[in-house]
Amino acid sequence: MSLTNDIKFKLANLNVLEKLIAVNLVVYILGLFLNLNWFELPSNLSNFITKPWAIITYAFVHYDFLHILFNMLWLYVIGRMFLNLFSAKMALNIYFLGAMSGGLLFMLCYTLFPSIFGANSNLVGASAAVRALLIFLCAYMPNQEVRFFMFNIKLWYIGLAIVVLDAFGVFAGISNPATGNAGGNLAHLGGALLGYFYAKQLLKGDDIGKGFERFMDLFANMFKPSKKGPLKTVHKNKSKVGGYTKADFNEFNNQKKIDVILDKISKSGYDSLTAEEKEFLFRAGK
Repeated sequence: MSLTNDIKFKLANLNVLEKLIAVNLVVYILGLFLNLNWFELPSNLSNFITKPWAIITYAFVHYDFLHILFNMLWLYVIGRMFLNLFSAKMALNIYFLGAMSGGLLFMLCYTLFPSIFGANSNLVGASAAVRALLIFLCAYMPNQEVRFFMFNIKLWYIGLAIVVLDAFGVFAGISNPATGNAGGNLAHLGGALLGYFYAKQLLKGDDIGKGFERFMDLFANMFKPSKKGPLKTVHKNKSKVGGYTKADFNEFNNQKKIDVILDKISKSGYDSLTAEEKEFLFRAGK
């Protein structure tokens, strides 16, 4: 009984990206016994119209063990860094928009250039979504250094290398369809483009994922039971100033401080932060 409680406790305390890892693993296990073709993303637009949900569900389907292993390892490592700096909702925005962007580029190229990319194909895997998160970090704070074996390397070097390898993978897949994976690498590039554009716009103060976030909130609220209680008398809160409470002002000031710290990271790297700034950012991430 204690083992069951421990499992429930650990599942309840997973962060949002770790929960996505758990969902991916569950779907992978289901795929060992069930046919998941209905969740794969087709390259043919006429087939896509019959299952539009596939633009998202394909990112949860894996058939090869090494495919899901490396995708989930990347997602776990990236997630730890990402959620120390940004909100869980932004992580979901980038993850799902990255998957959609990768899927759209995949379908677009197969539709416009059938003689180059060949016959119809199906797309599976979370690689585009993971690429979006990774390239977002590389573009948002390019000079941040991470440990790579025995030396430090800047994030933008990692991002550039990955994009170059994905571009090479597209051409390799075209030249040798039997052994290559042009469609998968196209999706990788689509996710990377989304992550790069998201980061650059956020640096300008524009969160391009807010519209998608509102849509997802609206969708989620459709399945929540309405809570109607008895009518209550509303009393004026004298602790408010100009319609705002002290907590509202504190939240606003904390957010401004986070923005200043993130701007400092993007310009000078994480190591330029003071111990106090690092501690504040860690607490805010929690």
